[in-house]
Amino acid sequence: MLNKVLYFIFSVFFFYSCAIENDIPYPISEGYITDIEVEGQTAAQGSSDSKAIIDKTKRTVSIVVDDAVDITKLRITKLTVSNDAVISIDSTVCNNYSKFPTSGFETLDDLMVSADTRVNFSSPVKLTLKTYQDYEWTINVQQYIERNIVVENQIGNAIIDEINFNVIIYVAEEQDLSKIKVTTFDLAGKNGSVYPDPTKDEYFDFSEPKTFFATYAWEEVSRKWTVYVYHSDGAGSSELNTFARTTSADISGSVQSGKKPVIEIKKNSESDWTTVSQSDVNVSGTSFSATVSQLSPDTQYDIKVSVDGKEMSSASFDTTPATPLENGSLDNWHNVDKLWNPWEEGGQSFWDTGNKGATTISDSNSIPTDETCNGSGKAASLESKYLVLKFAAGNLFTGSYVKTVGTNGVLSFGRPFSAFPSKLRFNYKYTSNTIDKVGDDAFQYLKGRPDSCHIYIALTDWDEPLEIRTRPAERQLFDKNDSKVIAYGEYIQGSTTSSYQQKDIILNYKYNNRTPKYIVVVASASKYGDYFTGGEGSKLWLDEMELVYE
Repeated sequence: MLNKVLYFIFSVFFFYSCAIENDIPYPISEGYITDIEVEGQTAAQGSSDSKAIIDKTKRTVSIVVDDAVDITKLRITKLTVSNDAVISIDSTVCNNYSKFPTSGFETLDDLMVSADTRVNFSSPVKLTLKTYQDYEWTINVQQYIERNIVVENQIGNAIIDEINFNVIIYVAEEQDLSKIKVTTFDLAGKNGSVYPDPTKDEYFDFSEPKTFFATYAWEEVSRKWTVYVYHSDGAGSSELNTFARTTSADISGSVQSGKKPVIEIKKNSESDWTTVSQSDVNVSGTSFSATVSQLSPDTQYDIKVSVDGKEMSSASFDTTPATPLENGSLDNWHNVDKLWNPWEEGGQSFWDTGNKGATTISDSNSIPTDETCNGSGKAASLESKYLVLKFAAGNLFTGSYVKTVGTNGVLSFGRPFSAFPSKLRFNYKYTSNTIDKVGDDAFQYLKGRPDSCHIYIALTDWDEPLEIRTRPAERQLFDKNDSKVIAYGEYIQGSTTSSYQQKDIILNYKYNNRTPKYIVVVASASKYGDYFTGGEGSKLWLDEMELVYE
């Protein structure tokens, strides 16, 4: 009886001691903005991608909108966040703070009818995501108004001063300033209106400075602009823009309206010029552009532009080197304490594997093999295994293994790189086993299906390598739709191939005017290995990888 009483007293004491003080730390559950969209969202100038730029490291979002929306009352149409974070926004910027949603939403239809997501984005907006901790984000919205003006015999692009609301237009010497035909006058952008509208008349008198009023649907007051038209003695501007890649270059500039320039190019070391085909020269209003291809890597070129037989502008540029893929042969490996590393002993790493996480409980599952595609050197053997505690896919990537957290890896994706390859070429063979391990409920539907290997390449302009985390509570993986991904290509194979095959992955460039800073190449024996899902025994052999420049 005494023992029972003592046990009861101890239990009560223990219960209350736990209630008084909780020394168990809260888990790390970071709050990320995973996607956001607003009305009028558009691509930045020179880009074809209108997605918001989300930087999870700096916790910033950048969005560009067109001239169809009022940036001071801009409606958010989608806002998704990680880990069911509670949303807390700066009350001073909300159109109606009491009706702003406190949880993420895919569409406005997901919200209550009375919800109001309009926000004043004329300045950066602070938004806090609350999980177990608070994570402050900054959202920046830039409004891009595409103003375009083209008049008869115009020389170069109109000079538009958006601070003082002045416009200067140059026309050819023979043009009568009192009788100018105006073909395009988007002074207020695509969605605004201008009064008076000079395109309504056959000719417009610009012999003196003229005043115009630009109005937008959301503004009650028009903006006053003054337009000046002057004579010029040139047929084009001296400005010539070039963007060189490894085997091609973009050329652009301005030209007198109604004229088509002749572009010539040569290697700096040679004397003979080659004329770019007129079918490859595009003219729009007073702007022209052309892409020249089949250039030699790491070479200086000269270009010149002529109009009506008169040279108007010239420039030089250097193509980038055709940088090879370091240790693409996969011949160099060394072993330290059961751990196989894909670089020679004493050398610098370019590739790495998730072996350091695997070898905490078993042997390496990404190793060198003599089973090569050409009978010489080494190849990589990447095998998916169940290693006592969890499923681990055989893998290889450009970057470095940072650390192990429990049984989960933290990786650094990407190696410095600034060239423009067109393809990744490699030799592979693959054994596909049935998916029998599922580490994430979202992939239960894959169980019983054939496993697939996954090989992909990406060129990015991240400010630093991407940190990869596989721990479910703080998972952060590579996203091919990241706005910082300049080019991407992938190969997925879900059946067994008994002998080596050569394969090319074509790089699809989303941006042709941005220079890469990093290259990411990843190979995995199980496509969903990041989610600890795949078929035990699935195996990928990989050999003789190279970058192709065409």
